[in-house]
Amino acid sequence: MKRAVVAGCGGYLPARIVTNDELATRVDTSDEWISQRTGIRQRHIAADGELTSDLALHASREALAEAGLGGADLDLIVLATTTPDNTFPATATRLQTALGMTRGAAFDIQAVCTGFVYALAMADNMIRLGQATTALVVGAEVFSRILDWKDRTTCVLFGDGAGAVVLKAEEGEGTNRDRGVLSTHLFSDGSGYYSLYVDGGPGSTGTAGHVRMSGREVFRHAVSRMADSVEQAVVASGLALSDIDWLVPHQANLRIIDSIGKKLDISRDRVVVTVDRQANTSAATIPLALAAASKDGRLRRGQLVALTAMGGGFTWGSALVRW
Repeated sequence: MKRAVVAGCGGYLPARIVTNDELATRVDTSDEWISQRTGIRQRHIAADGELTSDLALHASREALAEAGLGGADLDLIVLATTTPDNTFPATATRLQTALGMTRGAAFDIQAVCTGFVYALAMADNMIRLGQATTALVVGAEVFSRILDWKDRTTCVLFGDGAGAVVLKAEEGEGTNRDRGVLSTHLFSDGSGYYSLYVDGGPGSTGTAGHVRMSGREVFRHAVSRMADSVEQAVVASGLALSDIDWLVPHQANLRIIDSIGKKLDISRDRVVVTVDRQANTSAATIPLALAAASKDGRLRRGQLVALTAMGGGFTWGSALVRW
């Protein structure tokens, strides 16, 4: 059977770093308050005029270079973002042109912080069906542009960035020892709509709006639903939690990450963590974490990697990938 095998990873963070101490000069907060509650110490913020597509382009070029490919080799781009350059067209089409991709399809997907897992599932399904052979899956955000910088409960949590993964179709044996994406599991529950949302949009207020969040409610759902989705993926693939070499969760809050690890009985040294240096970059957190772990050599061929995320909607999901 056809498998979608990871051929390259890339990441990009804007040059400007905003520390907790700098935020403390703007809102009533402190480095101690932020770091103890979230594990975040700094975040990257896009420069004026730096767009989601710009961040995505940097990350995509790095992923393609690692894969030994160019934009002309692609026949699919799936870009996960909550902060597109424009209401339409899809930001993916701008990226398509910038990379020199001249065939196939490019489109955006919106599942907030679960966006990359959703995008990976879409690309994997298309590769399995033979609708694509070489896909670029991207998570890119300029979340700083939808933050209320006077709201200390949200503005301290987020940052900007982009990550990308190149998938190539390869023949597998159809077993859980195959390299590539082994399974994906996607979920949503609209009853949580107003627990994490933006209070605007082109079809309602005509403005971009700002992020609003019920932190305790999100925390409660995040731990149980992300952990459950990983357990379902493992069972569906005929594997055990102990087979997981690396857990790469959405990077929203270190306490959430630690709680998921405990629930799954996965020690911290098997969990990829970037939230301290990057904060929550929404759809970009997982591909950025993959790029970091790939670059420093933690991710090695044949290892089993579990991805999981939860975002506004609520949306959540998981993916199992044999590296």
